[in-house]
Amino acid sequence: MVMATPTDQTPPTIPRLPSNPTPLSAPQEQQVRDLYYRNVRAKCASEIAAFAECATGRTFTMIYACRAQKLTMNTCMLQYQGPDELDKARAEWFALAGERRRDKEERAKLVEEGKRRHKEWWGLDEHGKLQGKKLETKLERETREAGERVVEGRR
Repeated sequence: MVMATPTDQTPPTIPRLPSNPTPLSAPQEQQVRDLYYRNVRAKCASEIAAFAECATGRTFTMIYACRAQKLTMNTCMLQYQGPDELDKARAEWFALAGERRRDKEERAKLVEEGKRRHKEWWGLDEHGKLQGKKLETKLERETREAGERVVEGRR
């Protein structure tokens, strides 16, 4: 009876894990696809511009007149489309996550500052209720009392 040695067996293959294992939501995946398409269009900008220039002012004759430019543009775009480019776009999206978070925090601070100024301008309380005349009389009374304390302190 012949026993198999460990060297006779082939090592089990490990499946390739994605570079970013975090699952993304649908809107996040759309942002990744937008980055992906923008990168492809940037790499083929000259071919796209040549096709657009040829197609300008044409209707159905564009199909025949601009065939060479269209094929060149499509070839270029297909060259840069693929899973590797999508992975690069996903990595770029994750790299920009910190910047997006900072922008979101900045916008939140601006909104809070705007709300504070609005409340201050209109004389609103912390619940957003208009104080009006009641607040004015309260402030006048406080300033009068503060003035009386100053006068009493000088005697």
